[in-house]
Amino acid sequence: MAWRAITAMRRWVDAGAGGPAPCDQDDQIELLRAVPFAMMHVLCLGVYWVGWSWASVGVAVGLYVARMFAITGFYHRYFSHRTFRTGRAVQFVFAALGNASAQRGPLWWAAHHRHHHRYSDQPEDSHSPRQSGFLWSHMGWFFTRNNFRTKSDLVKDWARFPELRFLDRFDVLMPALLFAATYALGEAIGRLWPQSGTSGWQMLIWGGAISTVAVFHATCSINSLTHVFGRRRFTTTDDSRNSLILALLTMGEGWHNNHHHYAVCCRQGFYWWEIDVTYYLLRAMSWVGLVHDLRPVPDEVLAAGAAIRQ
Repeated sequence: MAWRAITAMRRWVDAGAGGPAPCDQDDQIELLRAVPFAMMHVLCLGVYWVGWSWASVGVAVGLYVARMFAITGFYHRYFSHRTFRTGRAVQFVFAALGNASAQRGPLWWAAHHRHHHRYSDQPEDSHSPRQSGFLWSHMGWFFTRNNFRTKSDLVKDWARFPELRFLDRFDVLMPALLFAATYALGEAIGRLWPQSGTSGWQMLIWGGAISTVAVFHATCSINSLTHVFGRRRFTTTDDSRNSLILALLTMGEGWHNNHHHYAVCCRQGFYWWEIDVTYYLLRAMSWVGLVHDLRPVPDEVLAAGAAIRQ
């Protein structure tokens, strides 16, 4: 028991510590795995002591948008579904930025998402509200022993890149660097512009903790809320739904029923009135050559969806 606790703590900094995670007691939550996650939420309460400034809130919003785009555009649409192509340098930069969201490494994320699509809302689905309820689908599954493991057999295409394997194994590195950078930025602004009312701890809490927690829960709302609330344009074998509110919060991921109907296109807001900021940004990147070969929504899918009244 003590060895298991030590191994769990070692995995806070090295996901490969102790070898592959055991598969027995798959659905048991490892409480020690949840400690850093809980501490990050507790750190948000520090806002009552440090207050706020325009600089700290601005950085928090900027980091929310940047990391949400890295998750939605790259962790999801690129690594999980390969809906466009890009070079190795851009691939690594956005993998690192997504990793800084504290949602683990790109291989782990893509593998679990591919598994989700294979078994969506079936008993094998790790985060289905239909099977396990809202709270489990939102975040409980994240801390189980079985789901800690990267399902390597599902991401053989990406496992050949050593830099992605590095991010996957040392998945705490980028969040730690981001938290350190926000503290240093706050200290620098406070000294150079004292009238701003900014400090290192204030910037860390806003730009680090609050922004990271917001990205996490917005992302996880797609696992939980869009399988419970919203409208269904397409008849799928799961409970996926479309939600404008969640699409706005997640830069386009709320069009979840569209996505589950046809997952291998770059656009999730299939029609012009379905706001999909991630797709707009990917299109802009394609204009300057950073990404290319964006997979479109097939005409027959658009025609079928347009004929259905929601």
